[in-house]
Amino acid sequence: MTWKLVALTVIIHFIDTLSYSVRLNSVRSGNFALSTSLFNLIVLVSRTANMLQGPLIGLMIDQSIRMNYDPVQDVRRVILATTIGTLFGIFFIPTFLKLFGKAVTKLEATGSIPGLVIHGLSRGNMRRIARTATKPTRGMVEGLRFKNIPKRLLLLNALITGIYSIGVLAAYYSAIYVPENRLAASASSGMINGVASILLTLFIDPKAAIITDEAYRGNREFGDVKALVIMLIGTKFLGTLLGQLFLLPGARFIAYFYR
Repeated sequence: MTWKLVALTVIIHFIDTLSYSVRLNSVRSGNFALSTSLFNLIVLVSRTANMLQGPLIGLMIDQSIRMNYDPVQDVRRVILATTIGTLFGIFFIPTFLKLFGKAVTKLEATGSIPGLVIHGLSRGNMRRIARTATKPTRGMVEGLRFKNIPKRLLLLNALITGIYSIGVLAAYYSAIYVPENRLAASASSGMINGVASILLTLFIDPKAAIITDEAYRGNREFGDVKALVIMLIGTKFLGTLLGQLFLLPGARFIAYFYR
């Protein structure tokens, strides 16, 4: 069961990492609405995987309570999967941007996401997609002005990502400390992730949107958006590592309210 949970978590954070790079294509092509529409389809896959994640975590915790063992190492493997998914996403971004740019252009021509999917799954296109693979290189980040990106924004992104990475896991794991109230404790996961989402919406998204819009209007260089994306992804990766540190304190904090 754990490997299914790990696989789902890798997929979720792989797609979530790619989402950071969509703003690069939006600024470069100017197709904000089309880019958003197409990426919503991709995010739907991630959201579906996320819906399946909670029950699998709950099943893992229930089995551990019945068998009277501490599943902390299993939970840490799932957190590690968030790091692995983020790394996969980082290495796939150059290829993703090429594919995404072509897909947006094709969507403009077809006017239909189902038509785009059918076109993309043809044998010839699948071969062309395989040949599109691009490795990240040092030249992709050289010369970027990272100093123009607010450091407080990056610190907040790392901390909030750390909380978001372990929100569901910490809530379910807290049931180990309060098995008599495990349903109430596990239900806290929605509240924790909700708070993390609100913090992202209030503090991260607006500033990132301002930088992106300024670049689109020509008031900033495109390199600033590229630097922003790289730094946000880098701090997301750091946040998944912080999740390992936040897990036990977070679970104990949640359990405190149900003793």
